[in-house]
Amino acid sequence: MAGGQVRVWRPDWPCPVPAMLGQQRHGGGDPTYRVDDRRRVWRGIRTPEGTATLAIRPLDIQGEVHAEAWGEGAQWALESVPGLLGAHDDWSGFEPRHPVLAEAWRHHPHLRLGRSGLVLESLVPAIIEQKVTGQEAFAGFRRLVHRYGERAPGPGHELRLWVQPAPGTLRQIPSWEWLRMHIDPARSRAVVTVARVAESLERTVHGSHEEADRKLRSIPGIGVWTSAEVRQRSHGDPDAVSFGDYHIAKDVGWALTGTPFDDAQLEEFLEPWRPQRGRVPALVASAGLRRPRHGPRMAPRTHLPVRR
Repeated sequence: MAGGQVRVWRPDWPCPVPAMLGQQRHGGGDPTYRVDDRRRVWRGIRTPEGTATLAIRPLDIQGEVHAEAWGEGAQWALESVPGLLGAHDDWSGFEPRHPVLAEAWRHHPHLRLGRSGLVLESLVPAIIEQKVTGQEAFAGFRRLVHRYGERAPGPGHELRLWVQPAPGTLRQIPSWEWLRMHIDPARSRAVVTVARVAESLERTVHGSHEEADRKLRSIPGIGVWTSAEVRQRSHGDPDAVSFGDYHIAKDVGWALTGTPFDDAQLEEFLEPWRPQRGRVPALVASAGLRRPRHGPRMAPRTHLPVRR
């Protein structure tokens, strides 16, 4: 495919490229994310310099990552690749302190936390995912991107790859259109609010994780869970824990003590790992340790208007 800018980068560890990039995906039908038959991961992104299509291949036999990008934001996208794949993450000082965690780390020694450097890209879907089923959240995000986003540049257009809506577009979506996308007023208000202060939020990637958390949670509609979900992806914050998640506290408690936790118990249990508490749930998830699920899944809500 002609016209793209290319970067070849050699990580100093056997980077599991597809797994690392999967941290940025929002559901199996995420329109901003594709994996082709050559296992290349494609992303449609809105950078500070414009939209871009970014394609990254898995590590080759020479231990190199080949990335290619198109669009106005191509150069920015290529410069972001090492951070996106976990090059800035540092596990020094982390102690497993538990045999289950030690075993998980032994089996997944190359686990890293990536950082996209794009706050709104993670924040909008995180808000849409608040307090609803995954099915409803991912469907709402797809509707938003398809209706108000734009096709990714270069080959991204042919791949039906999309870029999330620009902040200015989000600010102008009428309330009734949010309802047609099955995104209720509480969540739509939060999305519009963060779109109004998008530039300020994007600058938090250059400061401390604590300041980023404070800034995010100062916005109405952004709480502990949403801030953590964002900081994990955009900032690579190793201390970000998604307290309030339906599964995480229960799964960590079950995996490490045999008894599911509530959020208060999880917070107390994780305190010895501060400022790297987020690595504990990450290791539990990487090892596939989930408590047994019982009963039917929560059903999506049906009282919202049907999209026409």
